[in-house]
Amino acid sequence: MARVALVTGGTRGIGAATARALKASGYVVAATYAGNAEAAHAFQAETGITVQRWDISDFDACTLGVKAVEAALGPIDVMVNNAGIARDAALHKMTREHWDAVIRTNLDGLFNMCRQVIEGMRERKFGRIITISSINGQKGQFGQTNYSAAKAGELGFTKALALETARFGITVNAICPGYIHTDMLDAVPADVMEKSILPQIPLGRLGRPEEIARAVLFLASEDAGFITGSTLSVNGGQYLS
Repeated sequence: MARVALVTGGTRGIGAATARALKASGYVVAATYAGNAEAAHAFQAETGITVQRWDISDFDACTLGVKAVEAALGPIDVMVNNAGIARDAALHKMTREHWDAVIRTNLDGLFNMCRQVIEGMRERKFGRIITISSINGQKGQFGQTNYSAAKAGELGFTKALALETARFGITVNAICPGYIHTDMLDAVPADVMEKSILPQIPLGRLGRPEEIARAVLFLASEDAGFITGSTLSVNGGQYLS
C-alpha cells in the first residue's frame, strides 16, 4: 500500500516540486496552502494532488486539517514541513508584528504540524519528518533576525525530536537550501543577482526546486533509514557546515 505524504506550502516553489516528486515516486500526496487559492486550485487540477487550505500557525486549524487529510487518504507517513514566511528588516526597525508572524508560522507551525502526526507514527513504528529550514538558520543573515532565529530553531527541534523518536522507527531530518530559483527570486533585479548573489555561490548558479525535492525523496526513502537528526545543506557551496 502506498505511503501517504503531506507537504505544507506544497502548491508553489519548493513545496510544489516536492509534492510532484513524491507523487511521481508512488506516494499518495496532499499539499497545504495558506493563500493564493487560484494557484493552489490550478496545481490540483494539473497534478491531481489533493490540496487543503489552513494556517499552520493555528494549532486548532492544523488539528482539523490533518484529520481531514487522514480521513481522505489514510495515516500520514511522511511529513514535509516546507511552509514558511519572511518579514525582513534590521532589528532596530523590526516591528513586534513582523517578529511574531515569522516565529508563529515558521517555528510554531513546525510544532503544530508535527504534534498532529507524531502519535500515529509512534503507534505504527514508522515515520519520516523532513523540515525545509534554510542556510540562514545556519549562518544568519542581515535583516533576518526573526527568520534566522526561527530557522535555527527548526534545526534544534529536528535534533531533539530525532532523539525522542528513533526507537519508534521514525527519522527526523532537515534540509537547508541556499538560493533557490523560485518566484521570490524572480523579483530580484538582474544586476543584483549578477553582482551580489551569484558571486557568493561557488557553483555559480541558483539551485532548482527539483534539487531540493530530490533531497526530500532520499530522506523519505528506505535508503535513508539510518539517517536521523541530520541537516543536509543544499546550497551550491555557499556555506560549508
